Amino acid sequence: MAQRWIATDFGTELDNLELVEADVPAPGPGEVTIEVRAAGVNPADRKHLAAGPDPDRSRLPLPIGYEVAGVLSAVGPDTEIATGGGAVGDEVIAYRVSGGYASALTVPAADVLAKPAALDFPAAANLLLVGTTAAELLDVTGVRPGETVLLHAASGAVGVSVLQQARLMGVRVIGTAGESGADVVRRFGGEPVRYGPGLEDRVRALAPDGVHAAIDAVGTDEAIDVSLTLVAPDRFVTIAAFERAQRDGLRIISGKFPASQAFRDRNRARVIELAASGQLVVPVARTFPLSEAVAALELLRGGHPGGKLALLPDA
Repeated sequence: MAQRWIATDFGTELDNLELVEADVPAPGPGEVTIEVRAAGVNPADRKHLAAGPDPDRSRLPLPIGYEVAGVLSAVGPDTEIATGGGAVGDEVIAYRVSGGYASALTVPAADVLAKPAALDFPAAANLLLVGTTAAELLDVTGVRPGETVLLHAASGAVGVSVLQQARLMGVRVIGTAGESGADVVRRFGGEPVRYGPGLEDRVRALAPDGVHAAIDAVGTDEAIDVSLTLVAPDRFVTIAAFERAQRDGLRIISGKFPASQAFRDRNRARVIELAASGQLVVPVARTFPLSEAVAALELLRGGHPGGKLALLPDA
């Protein structure tokens, strides 16, 4: 038996979350079982619980969590993980799985990759969702070495990954942040600029020759309006302002979109290689016991956890 979190009903207020005991099925062909050592905590986990306009109640109870790191405890017949091989005892990362808030789970081997020894489990469990999202953001804007990007919410989890990957590309990043986030932006290679009234003027002062692309990871009207005064619409992308993007015909990416899924799958190995070599860091602010997942989600909802959060199965 394993412990896992489920949502017994739709809603993002966390009232319907329960920690339950559950059987872990033995892996069949093309599957592996992972003893979870850490589960990543992401805003997408809460969004997954939202009902939407026409909720499909047959999906209940909902499993929670998209990415984990752990150790293989069983491997199905004639099965290899995505990076090849895979034996009991191997340390792995699993990304875009269903039900990662668990002490163990059986998942498709195609979603499992070898974990670099250089990464601890909490960092590994938080690597791929933000890392591949950041890679896609840079890709769709078409940024090239020597160009300047305006990045909104630069001190957040996705922003920090964008900063590091842009630096490796030779791309300059001006990143919006509050006072507490300015040092984070500098630490990871960006130039902080305070958001709020006068943002456009402050960006123009920092980039008198212009900004080539803009990336929005916060979803505010200010972020979008300022971006579109500085760059062409085809060089702007958001991961947060769904309604505004759909209404105004702006580019948006999401792990729900097939094109985004395909890109992120193609880039998983590269993101892992960057982390293994120390070129991509995952700042982990805090870990919680698995039994305190609600507290972790509440901290995340506050908007300023100071880094990634991870759940560790209770002893």
